[in-house]
Amino acid sequence: MDGLQWIIFILIVQVIHFLGTWKLYVKAGRKAWEAAIPVYNAIVLMQIINRPKWWVVLLFIPIINLLMFPVVWVETIRSFGRNKLWETWAVILSLGFYIYYVNYALDVTYVEERDLNPRTAAGEWVSSIVFAIVAATLVHTYFIQPYVIPTGSLERTLRIGDLLFVSKFHYGARVPMTTVAAPMVHDTIPVLGIKSYLNKPQLPYMRFPGFKKIKRNEIVVFSWPADTVRRFHRSEKGVDKPIDKKSNYVKRCVGLPGDSLEVRDNFVFINGEQNVLPDRAKPMFDHEIYAKKGVSSKFLAEIGVTDFTRKYIVGNLTAEQANVLNNYVMGVKPREDGKQEIYTKESGIPVSVIRQYGIAITEESSLSRQAKLTDEMVAALKANTQIDSVVRVILPKGMADSRAFPQSADYPWNTNQMGPIYIPEKGKTVALNLKVLPLYKKIIRDYEGNTVGVKGNQVTVNGEVADSYTFKQDYYWMMGDNRDGSEDSRSWGYVPENHIVGTPIFIWMSFDNFKEGITNWRPRWDRIFTTVHGSGEPVSYFKYFLIALVLYFVGDYIWKKKKSNE
Repeated sequence: MDGLQWIIFILIVQVIHFLGTWKLYVKAGRKAWEAAIPVYNAIVLMQIINRPKWWVVLLFIPIINLLMFPVVWVETIRSFGRNKLWETWAVILSLGFYIYYVNYALDVTYVEERDLNPRTAAGEWVSSIVFAIVAATLVHTYFIQPYVIPTGSLERTLRIGDLLFVSKFHYGARVPMTTVAAPMVHDTIPVLGIKSYLNKPQLPYMRFPGFKKIKRNEIVVFSWPADTVRRFHRSEKGVDKPIDKKSNYVKRCVGLPGDSLEVRDNFVFINGEQNVLPDRAKPMFDHEIYAKKGVSSKFLAEIGVTDFTRKYIVGNLTAEQANVLNNYVMGVKPREDGKQEIYTKESGIPVSVIRQYGIAITEESSLSRQAKLTDEMVAALKANTQIDSVVRVILPKGMADSRAFPQSADYPWNTNQMGPIYIPEKGKTVALNLKVLPLYKKIIRDYEGNTVGVKGNQVTVNGEVADSYTFKQDYYWMMGDNRDGSEDSRSWGYVPENHIVGTPIFIWMSFDNFKEGITNWRPRWDRIFTTVHGSGEPVSYFKYFLIALVLYFVGDYIWKKKKSNE
């Protein structure tokens, strides 16, 4: 909806409110016209129902207002003596239109000094729950949102199983564009598995003022621009999602508006100079590890390598043994000698399982293995006399990858070799021709709402021939620290400014084996209560939190005991 459509919509809402309440305003000692003036009528209504005037602000905050409207409807009819339970449900289920019946069909009297306290214990509970939901939704939507790291794209900087708090106020909270949505959930209602929102009406993009801009190399949470997935890991038709209901991704911002960015051998160069990551960043790259006696899985695990496969050789299996191994196996390859090669993740097959089911199996240490390694891991491998060499795996320049942005034959790029490419800046103009169109077509068409076409050897925008284009918003380039294990801007391009959600600030909990089921979770004590940004090794404040908690309870106990003695 554009600005004019929203003005018309608001006026319609005001007319509906006036027609349904003007008699009640009069019975409460006010003037009928006071029910017709936008905003002012809400202030007057708060006086009528004996509620604080600041509730008016909540009525105009997207998402929060969806929770407040039913509260105000109930309070309105109760201010005129309609306190029965069925009437409460009637006004809620009718979306407030039961007030029309009260206004026109019933002879009601205004209760000026009504008791605002709940009459029953159940009412007290409902009142408390509603308040808690409103407060939590306000915080979740505009200030702090919990987030879980689901993938390894930022390993080892942020790890799978890190539970974060994401600040929305650092860059300024984005006002929800989707006006009708379930509170406290994203795009899907848990358990039910159904869409949690209505596509219309939509608010235009707005953002509250923040106290900082995105800086280079900051970790940023954003709405995935390419998201058309209703439910992950399901084969189904794509959907058109509102921006604020697209899946949230977290990456490192390596390119800012106005930058010229290039990827050389998987390293980022900005305006011709190599980008230097913060000291807390732990980038990982694919490496090939060689050893004449075989590369030991045990040694890889000891130095913290987690992303590699293990190979086992197994003979004939009983049905029971085969069923057990299926819980760990990623793939099976038959051999000419009648045996089978079994491949698993780095966790392998537990020794206890092998012994319990009497499985005749041996692990084969290959002469070479590929794994994702940090610089520290590479140094540890090279220091081991059993390792012959460790070589980075780099895709050569000119080897085109059809999955690499901008997915055009004119740009034979891959995720290791890309660019140079200009990161669009709001208000800046670029030449527009068939050569550069693949780089900016998605921006012009999908992010900035124009039609794009080709007429002969010319580009058209909104039906008119165009040889240049001026960008309407800023764009960013996001990449994961796990350079060979991250789907990021190298695949789907720029991230528009209106897709920015916030920045992670605090890890409040972290678990190993996060994807292996809750019974296998193991706390990473050194990561709990650590900050995301900053320099130097992260310090856990968990023990200080526990000390403060103990001191609080001890102090509270002493104070209460002292008070009781008095």
